[in-house]
Amino acid sequence: MTLLSDSEIQTKLGELVSWEVRGKELQRTFEFANFVQAIDFVNRLVEPAESAGHHPDLSVSYNKVTVSLTTHDEGGLTAKDFDLARIISAL
Repeated sequence: MTLLSDSEIQTKLGELVSWEVRGKELQRTFEFANFVQAIDFVNRLVEPAESAGHHPDLSVSYNKVTVSLTTHDEGGLTAKDFDLARIISAL
């Protein structure tokens, strides 16, 4: 994978809802009714992340799950991050 240019990142970001670029990460916070629903969401992330061979950084705070994506091997954002963000958004 190759790093995306700033213009490529902005184009791909425009195709996603509620995701933001923060430094070298693509990030979104999902909010749920309670902790159980938040953890259920985290559990549903496992299969798509494993299938993609791309694992997000996750932060759970009661009913909120923040998902952060970056391609560590490349040192920034690649198409792989945006592909997984689309899949996660569909969950």
